[in-house]
Amino acid sequence: MPDDLEIRLLRYFVAVAEELHFSRAAQRLFVAQQALSRDIRRLEDRLGVRLLDRTTRRVTLTPAGSVLLARSREMLAHFDATVRELRGERQSLTVDVVGPGLTPTLILATARRHAPEVEFFARFHTGSEAAVPLLLDGRLDVTFGRNLAPSDRLRHRPVRNEPLAVLLPDDHRLARLDKVPLESLRGSGLCIRAGNHTTPGWDHAVVQLVAPLGIDPAEAHPHVQGAEEMAQHIRDRNAPILTMTTQPAVAGAVLRPLVDPVALFPWSMIWCSDTDHPGLHALHRAADELAAANDWLRTPDDAWLPAPEAAA
Repeated sequence: MPDDLEIRLLRYFVAVAEELHFSRAAQRLFVAQQALSRDIRRLEDRLGVRLLDRTTRRVTLTPAGSVLLARSREMLAHFDATVRELRGERQSLTVDVVGPGLTPTLILATARRHAPEVEFFARFHTGSEAAVPLLLDGRLDVTFGRNLAPSDRLRHRPVRNEPLAVLLPDDHRLARLDKVPLESLRGSGLCIRAGNHTTPGWDHAVVQLVAPLGIDPAEAHPHVQGAEEMAQHIRDRNAPILTMTTQPAVAGAVLRPLVDPVALFPWSMIWCSDTDHPGLHALHRAADELAAANDWLRTPDDAWLPAPEAAA
């Protein structure tokens, strides 16, 4: 009967649903793959519904599986919080959100509302490239960015394809436009290395985008970070800055969406495969909620994504 479900079965299901791969889920749980498959079938039998569609090449969630995944994360988070409360424990989770005001901070803020019993610590490690060694050393629990260096010890999931935008001096000729076509930035002195989002993963993506404009990344200046420095930079150069739609306000500048193409930056959440923490479940729930409410993972037909994500 459904009311006889075991917490263990729900944990196993969440692992498979997040990995969408039985072998990786078994490694994450430190159980045999055959036993894991048997327990997932047992869970489906008890519920009377199919949770996963399995082929020899892939595993996908059914509609019922998607519902159970969301509910299981909630139930496990509450269960774990109750156990810690009874034991007088308070667990923390350290999260690299790259920079203030960006997409990861929106996810973290939502996760904090879902899991007030978890103490989250935000850090700014300038992207997943710098943060991954900290993850592997146990000095960090979760990071956000592009997953350009896959590892058997790490897991990742997409959380948002964020549209790019252009930050313009408020008296710039392009500031009168509602949307800025990419081609209109040719010869404008476009800056691609200003903002808290400017990580190696960002550089790797936007160099692909602006290459047809004849911009030489070898001539780029050092990263400019912080709203005050960006305001100074845009005054000094009087030139557009390529950024994201979550770019915090900058004095003396206006933000306009980039079009032709609609360029997207692929954010992922990255964590160690052996991490099983209520704070991580809250981050997953927050990412799911924000993606559903704001269409974060939609990729329009005319959109642009960098390689390798474009081929996924």
